[in-house]
Amino acid sequence: MVDPLRDPDDPELLDPYRARELAGLVEAARLASGAVRYGRVGRVGCAQVVVNPDNPLPGGNHACALDGSSAEVAGTLMRLEQTFADVGRAEAVVYASPTTVAEIEGIADDAGWYAVEEALAVVHRGPAEVAPSVRRAVDADLRGMAALLADDLGAEPVRLAKHLWQRLDDPRCVFLAVDDGDRLAGFASGFADRGVGLVEHVVVRPARRRRGVGSALVSAAVAALRDLGALLVAAHVAEGGAGERFAEACGFGSGYPVTAYARRVDELLD
Repeated sequence: MVDPLRDPDDPELLDPYRARELAGLVEAARLASGAVRYGRVGRVGCAQVVVNPDNPLPGGNHACALDGSSAEVAGTLMRLEQTFADVGRAEAVVYASPTTVAEIEGIADDAGWYAVEEALAVVHRGPAEVAPSVRRAVDADLRGMAALLADDLGAEPVRLAKHLWQRLDDPRCVFLAVDDGDRLAGFASGFADRGVGLVEHVVVRPARRRRGVGSALVSAAVAALRDLGALLVAAHVAEGGAGERFAEACGFGSGYPVTAYARRVDELLD
């Protein structure tokens, strides 16, 4: 029997039969990460949920692990609409992985939820090194990191800067940077909790891409997460395309699929 936190390089770990156990560990870390600094993790119906009004990213306000009968899942989806509306979100988000019932697609369609993203959870295998160009991020980097992330996500830089500041002094969070003269060439962020590490964001300035900056940041992030006690390091990438190929080139192997379902909460008020 494979223990993901004791045998992270065992080839059987990424076997489809192990996907539920692996997903449970990664989802627990994602929930904990979303709660930094003022969020809460709990249950709504048959789902695990994190709500954090101060976190502007979808990852800070989401549900996962919907495990119950069809009626229980349908009822939970309805309750989640109000849960996210209560914390001021325009949209409710559910991530469906092997910890969620297989019937989620049909149940979600009937309840007015729609699949908006197909992703892949990937697990890092092998060694990780820190390039001399990579350094720890500091307070002075916050505005630059927020600007890069805002461009990448189409988000609001001021709220992002506040969010990053809240995370920067949390000992479970990792922030690394590469300089481009007097500005940032790119940065990476991660989170480690209870033996599981997450590489969460890797953003490189467009003019510095395809020069090894991204892969250097990923490798350094993996090393930093392991220094924080992570025995298993995972990430999420868009399924197929450049993101998945980049992850494979950085030493990650495919773990399990993740489908994001969303429901416009503001539509309920029309």
